[in-house]
Amino acid sequence: MRKPIELLTENLSRTIVGKADAIRLVIVALLSGGHALLEDVPGVGKTLLAKSLARSIDGRFQRIQCTPDLLPTDITGTNIWNQSTGQFEFLAGPVFANILLADEINRATPRTQSALLEVMEERQVTVDGVARLVPNPFFAIATQNPIEYQGTFPLPEAQMDRFTLCLTLGYPSEVEELQMLQRLGDGVTVDELQPCISPEDVLELRRLCARVKVEAPLQHYILNLVRSTREDEEIALGVSPRGTVALQKATQALAFLSGRDYAIPDDVKFLAPYVLSHRLIPSGGRKAKTIVERLLASVPIP
Repeated sequence: MRKPIELLTENLSRTIVGKADAIRLVIVALLSGGHALLEDVPGVGKTLLAKSLARSIDGRFQRIQCTPDLLPTDITGTNIWNQSTGQFEFLAGPVFANILLADEINRATPRTQSALLEVMEERQVTVDGVARLVPNPFFAIATQNPIEYQGTFPLPEAQMDRFTLCLTLGYPSEVEELQMLQRLGDGVTVDELQPCISPEDVLELRRLCARVKVEAPLQHYILNLVRSTREDEEIALGVSPRGTVALQKATQALAFLSGRDYAIPDDVKFLAPYVLSHRLIPSGGRKAKTIVERLLASVPIP
């Protein structure tokens, strides 16, 4: 199954210039069965990445532009009355997709944000007491602008905890931005991108990732790293057990992407800032990623 991974990476690179680590991390989130949160300024390719991923796996793509007046039923769907049949019919919302993009998620109200809690964890939505499964695989990508906070509603910890990892794309380098300009005339657009794998391939890749070996010493390393966030004086709220599981699953996916059937400490060290930082609350205005990097330097490596 190495070929599908290479095809997927290559396909995304045709529209996303020079963001190899970001592409790798999004694929890790996809194959680990989780979701991804992209925190970055506008115009750096967050939406383009989500669309390109959906095209590459030949999956159904839906986009939600989050605004303060967005309602929960605008996401999940609602029952409407059909006069011709005399019955209520369910009108599915955009959440019924393989790839769901929640653009500027922090502009939606807490009530609307909560509409995603169930589907991100249980892959189903409940409307009027009836639970409906969403397509499989289901992968959510949410974006938010970390600079502009006017008219926004910060995501609660329960919501943040459901994202496997949080990353930024960042501004391109001078060379990469020049490549973007040169591609305007003859480059591949997202609409021209051809599928390279299928949703069924994604499910098979997930099953293979789950079989990657994580030896007991490495599991203890993951556990010690997570537990240290709950005891550190600079952290008001540490990482939950869900974060522990997410870190191991992401580690397995990264090892698989690297062509190994076993995980190593370097996999954990690379992923920890992306998997743990957004799950903890620093005290005294400190930066979460800096704290995680300090803990990585202090926790013994097996």
